[in-house]
Amino acid sequence: MSTYAEERSESGASPSPGTTEPAWKPLLDDPATPWAVGMIMAMTPCSRRDAKRVLAVAAETAHLTPAAMAAAMVAGSRGVPVPAHVERALRGAMEAARTPAPPSEALRGVALLPSRARTEEVLSEFRKRQALLASAPADKSARQALDDAAYTLCVLLGRTTVHDAVDAAEQHLSTSA
Repeated sequence: MSTYAEERSESGASPSPGTTEPAWKPLLDDPATPWAVGMIMAMTPCSRRDAKRVLAVAAETAHLTPAAMAAAMVAGSRGVPVPAHVERALRGAMEAARTPAPPSEALRGVALLPSRARTEEVLSEFRKRQALLASAPADKSARQALDDAAYTLCVLLGRTTVHDAVDAAEQHLSTSA
């Protein structure tokens, strides 16, 4: 993936030295991009930062810009046929985001688990925010609320990714009955 500085130099803009902003960063003003990020957050589940990475990886895989990938997602949601390679790239990037990382030595033995009631409360809040974002993916406050709920779930369960935290919460609730 090219850096923001490389893309700016290709477009004729003068890059500032040492700039290594992600390729999707300057595209956040595009109206389709927040919608796409919100949908990825709701469907994967993941944080806003991870959703932006998923969008960038999918775009790179499909040989598109992140803005074009976001536009394709919006078009697809409105019934416009999306090219198969674009759909495959997005599905692959989302699946990769869901794949758990190998456990590190530091996280192998978790000594304390939260109470079942607290886990239920935080997981249900996360699910509520996820449903709200799925119904209004362009809503900035809904994206922020899901991001906050995802962070709380990750911290509560001592996980580094939202998907792992959701899995751990569901497992904790099923074994605590």
